[in-house]
Amino acid sequence: MLTFEEKMKVITEAFPELTQKDVSLGRVNFQYEDSVYDKKNVVYHLHPNGNGYVYAGLISGYEADEKGYVNIRDFSEAELRTIIEASIDSLSAESIDQEMYLEEWINDNDQVLVLLKEGEEWNVYADTDLDGTFNSYPEAADYLEKEGFTKE
Repeated sequence: MLTFEEKMKVITEAFPELTQKDVSLGRVNFQYEDSVYDKKNVVYHLHPNGNGYVYAGLISGYEADEKGYVNIRDFSEAELRTIIEASIDSLSAESIDQEMYLEEWINDNDQVLVLLKEGEEWNVYADTDLDGTFNSYPEAADYLEKEGFTKE
């Protein structure tokens, strides 16, 4: 396990695009100000005891909590670099096709809703009927999850 100081060194030296924000109890957040989403925290509540979280809500391969964060307490330097890089990539403009993005979400009753990026909005459709409009992908995904849908 990397110490707090070692994690801070990796983050500050390898990811100059992140902005450090000190929070309570000696914890530190690192934000990606160029995020195309409302979500800006990449590293969340990095604690002096070495515990902390990285946002992975838009990337696969990690077991994230309900808010999309992965605990990085026991991550190696390589694992930390990999997840932070993936997190930044997922929040950047290059991560999505700005003109078109589509996902299908399904519930336990085999009902399908489509999440579609149209311009700057994220729209949810049931067949051709508009079910909801959201300002960001995380907002739309949160709505779908609360309604009992999962990505297909």
